Formats: sequence, C-alpha cells, structure tokens
Amino acid sequence: MGASERVLVVDDDETISEFVGMALSDEGYNVVTAPHGAAALELIARDGEPGLILLDMRMPVMDGWQFSREYRQRGGTRAPIVVLTAAADAELSAKQIQADAFLAKPFDLTELLALVDRYVHRA
Repeated sequence: MGASERVLVVDDDETISEFVGMALSDEGYNVVTAPHGAAALELIARDGEPGLILLDMRMPVMDGWQFSREYRQRGGTRAPIVVLTAAADAELSAKQIQADAFLAKPFDLTELLALVDRYVHRA
C-alpha cells in the first residue's frame, strides 16, 4: 500500500483515534495515529508524508494550530489536512490553519469516509 493511502490521525482522544482507525482500515486505508502534534511531526519525519492528515485542534503537548504552523514550514509536498474537532468553532479553526476541510465531532461515519475518499489519492 502506498503512502498516498496512509492516513495520519492526530487526536489525543484514544477512543476517537481507535474508532477512526478501525473504520478507515476496514475501507483499505493504512492508518497511523499520534496523540499530539509533536508526535505527528516525528511520524512524518520518520515515515514520510501521509496521503491525508485528520487533525484535532485541542491537544496537550502540541495543539493543532502549532502543528499546522510547524508542518507548513517544512519543505516538500504537503498532505491535505482535515480538521476533526469537537470545538463549536470547527469551521473557524479550519480557516485559521488553512485546512482543506473540517468535520465537527460528533460526526457521521459516512461523512468522514466521503471526506477521506475525496482527499486521499488512491493508487
């Protein structure tokens, strides 16, 4: 499976990460998770760019805003970012970091799968 089919889920809520991971794995995606932005940056540096990043905004250690700033400062290609947050201002958060899309928690699984399919370039 290529890197374009790898989805990075960055969320400190283990239940959400596991749920999204199982749902996407069932659809054939290779899912990797990180509990915060710093861990996500380490994963990307080690394993290369994913096909898509699903990003929570409010996390300990490094939040979504800081992750996005540091991620975009790196050279090379960038994966699309979909903000996945329980915050009431999910759309505003997505605009602030120039994300490609957003999905407010709680979300509909069908809607999540449609977003992932839209942004991940399958080989």
